[in-house]
Amino acid sequence: MGKFFEFIGEFFQSSGIAGFFADGGWKNLIMMAIALVLIFLAIKKDFEPYLLLPIGFAMLLVNIPYAGTELLGEDTAFIAFLSKGLPIYPCLIFLCIGATTDFGPLIANKKTMLLGAAAQIGIFATFIGAIAIGKNCLGWTTFGAEQASAIGIIGGADGPTAILVTTKLAPEMLGTIAVVAYSYMALVPIIQPPIIRLLTTKKERQIKMETPREVSKTEKIIFPILVTIITCLLVPSCAPLIGCLMLGNLIKESGVVPNITKTLSSGLMYTVTIILGIVVGSKTDAGHFLAKPLETLLIFGLGILAFSIATAAGILGGKVMCVCTRGKVNPMIGAAGVSAVPMAARVVHKEGVKEDPTNFLLMHAMGPNVAGVIGSAVAAGVLLMLFSGTII
Repeated sequence: MGKFFEFIGEFFQSSGIAGFFADGGWKNLIMMAIALVLIFLAIKKDFEPYLLLPIGFAMLLVNIPYAGTELLGEDTAFIAFLSKGLPIYPCLIFLCIGATTDFGPLIANKKTMLLGAAAQIGIFATFIGAIAIGKNCLGWTTFGAEQASAIGIIGGADGPTAILVTTKLAPEMLGTIAVVAYSYMALVPIIQPPIIRLLTTKKERQIKMETPREVSKTEKIIFPILVTIITCLLVPSCAPLIGCLMLGNLIKESGVVPNITKTLSSGLMYTVTIILGIVVGSKTDAGHFLAKPLETLLIFGLGILAFSIATAAGILGGKVMCVCTRGKVNPMIGAAGVSAVPMAARVVHKEGVKEDPTNFLLMHAMGPNVAGVIGSAVAAGVLLMLFSGTII
């Protein structure tokens, strides 16, 4: 009987349950709770389910005591193998996004490119704010230029770009930045409407815009080539993201390789997405994610600030454009200048329909929305060029 109880004791000590009673075991419980929240948001609320579901489940796995060690250990090598391709996954995602995105609304109304550029103010404003905090304003945290860049890029509302920048500049913050970026992307329908209503009048929200002109196939083929040349000449370090985005779009618009277009827009996109989600989730083990809990909370706070400033800057840019065009531009479309495609454009459309059921703004909002994707990639390239010391 003594051996039986000894066996039971040894079994308990080697189980994950015992891990909760070890030093720091409470951190695992907190991370598992966060993982369950992400899974709930993905399934019940349909918030970015393609990414939050694998991120949440991987987070749950790596934070089960001792199970995480098995997943991250060299013997298993599963996560280690997938993690080797981490810098490539955002580029592949951009390739797939390009193959599923219509640049027509942006080409038809090129001035909306300015609204996408205006929304990038959120990135650089938050970058400056994080740097200021890094000057020991609070005394318990320090953000250098690299860390501030990773935090600021959250304002672009572009998960793949945030992952690429963080991987290059602040890999120790990858788990936190990725979770913050995708959480706020998922919350676009909740965060943006109050900001839109705060910064616009009812009369402005009711403005109807003229139907965009028809864009020719030739224009759609020339556009990705021209954008690639111009942006990569000016900011060479944005070439991986911009190049993949424009190649995907050129493949789509050329019409000569439909099978590749179909692969990019379905099979490859979903494959890369689930791998990316697993790898990101695996970086959120309690030992790293909660090593500096106050810093983690600060990053969450700066993330919402970045996203809010980006949305506000886009709207204010829209108001300026509305004045310059004598009321022909609905300022709300500026909110779509963030890179959350097509979610931000849908939010703008819904806000327009609320004010006037006949006011359809989706295609108009897609212009700045696509411009936001390009803008966030260029902003990322600028940060990488300034602080990585190398061209990626």
